[in-house]
Amino acid sequence: MNLRRVYDDHLFPRLVDLTLTDPLVGSWRRAVCDGLSGDVVEFGFGSGRNLPHYPADVRTVSAVEPSDVAWSRAGGRVDAFARRGGRVERVSLDAARIDLPDDSADAVVTTWTLCSIPDLGSALEEARRVLRPGGELRFVEHSLAPDPSVARWQRRLQPMWGQVAGGCHLDRDIPSLLVDAGFELAVGQQRYISSVPGAKVVGWFVTGTALPQ
Repeated sequence: MNLRRVYDDHLFPRLVDLTLTDPLVGSWRRAVCDGLSGDVVEFGFGSGRNLPHYPADVRTVSAVEPSDVAWSRAGGRVDAFARRGGRVERVSLDAARIDLPDDSADAVVTTWTLCSIPDLGSALEEARRVLRPGGELRFVEHSLAPDPSVARWQRRLQPMWGQVAGGCHLDRDIPSLLVDAGFELAVGQQRYISSVPGAKVVGWFVTGTALPQ
């Protein structure tokens, strides 16, 4: 038995699902989903925890999700979304290659996902491609902290952290990477989710809107 494969494919998706529950991050999810309408592409769909926060005007959610375990755990939320009149379809396992036509989405949503996409540059190109004119990328992510002492620890811990956290990067400066990919940012909240020193290493959260230029 390949224990690494068991951890990555079966245990880790469950740990992520338990960690990112609404009691901890629900307000961030609500902020990202607020006011959306039409057709949404969601990077890192997971178990569908954003679905209850989408407004009634959201018609479809095209899910990009590599984990079969996470997708299977989304069943109840997908069914509840369908009862509201919406539709969810899993369109891709990889945000760098999305099986959707150009100009097919009103919004791309990503919640704690850009940190772990292996080919982030290609994924952001795909986000630009599928967005209709006037569309926007909504995000909440943990990012490289602005405090030099915290950022140093993020860089020191990254090699070990990436191995145990599904390829997650503590040291990605998400807002800067979005700008480099050709987006204009309107940043919302930026803060640590905890004042505990150890938690700061994984807890600098940034949310906002990115508009293709």
